[in-house]
Order: sequence, then structure tokens, then C-alpha cells
Amino acid sequence: MAGSWFETVAEAERRARRRLPPSVYSALVAGSEKGLTVADNVAAFGELGFAPHVAGLAEKRDQAVTVMGQPISLPVLLSPTGVQAVHPDAEVAVARAAAARGTAVGLSSFASKPIEEVVAANPQTFFQVYWSGTREHMAARLERARRAGAVGLIATLDWSFANGRDWGSPRIPERLDLATMLRFAPEVLRRPRWLASFVRARRLPELTVPNMALPGEPAPSFFGAYREWMQTPPPTWDDVAWLAGQWGGPFMVKGVVRVDDATRAADAGASAISVSNHGGNNLDGTPAAIRALPAVADAVGDRVEVLLDGGVRRGSDVVKALALGARAVMIGRAYLWGLAANGQAGVENVLDLLRGGIDSALLALGRASVSELCPDDVVVPPGFARALGLP
Repeated sequence: MAGSWFETVAEAERRARRRLPPSVYSALVAGSEKGLTVADNVAAFGELGFAPHVAGLAEKRDQAVTVMGQPISLPVLLSPTGVQAVHPDAEVAVARAAAARGTAVGLSSFASKPIEEVVAANPQTFFQVYWSGTREHMAARLERARRAGAVGLIATLDWSFANGRDWGSPRIPERLDLATMLRFAPEVLRRPRWLASFVRARRLPELTVPNMALPGEPAPSFFGAYREWMQTPPPTWDDVAWLAGQWGGPFMVKGVVRVDDATRAADAGASAISVSNHGGNNLDGTPAAIRALPAVADAVGDRVEVLLDGGVRRGSDVVKALALGARAVMIGRAYLWGLAANGQAGVENVLDLLRGGIDSALLALGRASVSELCPDDVVVPPGFARALGLP
């Protein structure tokens, strides 16, 4: 569509804000309490600089990497995110975009589309789980993901059910009954393009989470599944080891910021770790993921694959993360803004922007491959890193 291309993730965010009803857009902004962590995730990248060369640069640059056994064409994966009411095709559009650009996608247990549809759109799908319900419930969900063809498992452990935002929490209904539709009508009618996309698709936004359904039961509502999760006792490291063994394949522990937790995750059977603070949606005051990355990578990078998730908005951010020890990064808000701005094509647009930014940085740094990046390529100011949980 003419004029639909955008040149930065920031522009995708601006378009998403103009297109989405305020309640939907504020759910993407998210964060917790004062928003210190969500802000630091982005700002910390700006504190890092580069040490570029001017001659002898690589004529061709290679971005391909392998993550959890999956070869991908650039070191960017799409992180699992919950119910995507920003677009009728939701996670299926995201999966198609990732496949079109040669990368993998994570599918949330709280997604609005069933795993079978998402794997059909992109065979390189990792299924994400929370520690929710009984072991029998979790085993059933894992078996469904295995039958559907998921190629890896992501266990998200960094959640403390923080609530309350100084700027106000989004209004998310439990169901779309007549009373709810009337209550939200004023803000929805002010966003006719968003409404028109669902009218054309002949469907309402999905507020159920089909991947949390048990065999033979209907999909629970988002809040029904959320309540089960809240009422489940937090996992032990023995539980994490059980989960890894139950899956029996590539297994990522997501949400690690401490060295001691990274070591325990590796001991429990993780094949990958995502250094992440849940996009700032957790305990506010947790340092930016990029600040915690170097210590974790130094401690366990020879045992497991280390990824970074949090604050990535441009290709140069990806390069900074790789130089400080990450194998690849995962993005969340960035692709959701692209999805809101222009559907599948918008997600592809975001991936193209990141690929182009990575290539420009590699050129300037004189690197022929992302595998050649090292700490010497970045300028790290004193006191930048946070080495948490050291022995």
C-alpha cells in the first residue's frame, strides 16, 4: 500500500498510537509502577557507543546464526507476547512475517491463535509456557505443542505479578458482551481503521487463550488463565529441571538477569537463556537487560546460548548486544507496533529495518559476520554494566 512503509521503529510506534484504540495501545506500552525499568531498557542502549573503522571494511556481511538448533537469516527472533488484539490475523500474521524474513517466532501460551495455526504459518515456532496449573496440565500443553510441531520450548520465569502504573493501567475486558462493546464504543469509533480491519475479517478481537485449554475443554478467557497462573505456587529449580526433561528438546529459560540464576538454569537443563526483565513489566527498578548481559554471558556463555530481550529498537542495538555476548536478540514491542501499523507487511518492515541497521553497523565496524563481533567494537562507559548474583 502506498505510503505504508516506515523508516524507523519509532515511526511504527507513532502510527500504532494513531491507529489503535487507547486501551489497546496502552496494553502495548505496558511497564509497571513508575516505569523505571521499561525506560532503562531503551535508554541503556544509548549509553553505549561504537569504535568504527574507515578502511579495510568487509565487502559482504553475513548475519546468519543458529538459535536452539534453528538456522535463521538474521540474529533477531520474535519474542512471545500475549493476546494480540492489534490486528485480526494476530500471531499468524507475525509468524508469516518471520517466515518471510527467515527467522523464528515465539508463541505465547496467552496467544489468541492456536499453536497449530501458527506452526503452519512458520515451522520455526518456539512454544512459550508459564508455570501454571498442575504438572499434568503443563504436560498436556507441552504434548499438544510437540504434536503441533513446535521446535523448542521457552519457559518464562520472571513474573512477580506487579501491578499499578503511574500513568494508568489499560482497560482489558474479560469478554466482549453487549455491555462491554457499548462501554468501549467511544474510543473504538475514534479509531475507524482499526475497527474496519476487524469488520473486513468478520471477527471480533480474540480475548480467549486457546493454547491454555486442556484436552476436550473450551479455551479459557485471558483472565481465567491468568488467575490460574497467579494461584499456582512459583516453580522450584527442580520444577524447571522437570520441565526441561518433560520437553526433551531445545529449552530456553527466559527472564534471567542474575549470574547465579543463569548457572542454575544451565544446571537444570536449559540449552538457552534469555537475559530479560519481561520488557519492564515486572519488578520495577530491575536494571536494563543489556546492563545484565555481559556478566551472564561471561558466566555461562560456554555452556548455553545467551540471548537478550528488552529495549531493542534498531539494528545498531542488536549489534551492541551481540558484541557484549548475546548470540541473538528477541523483540516484542517493536514488531507489535509494526503489526498495528501495517499487519504482516509492517512486521516484515520492522525486520527489514533491523537487518539494514545490523548491516550498516557491521560495515562500519569492519566485521564480515555477526560472529566476529566482540567487546572491542563498543564503547562501554564506566559503571554501565550490572553484575548481579555473583558468587
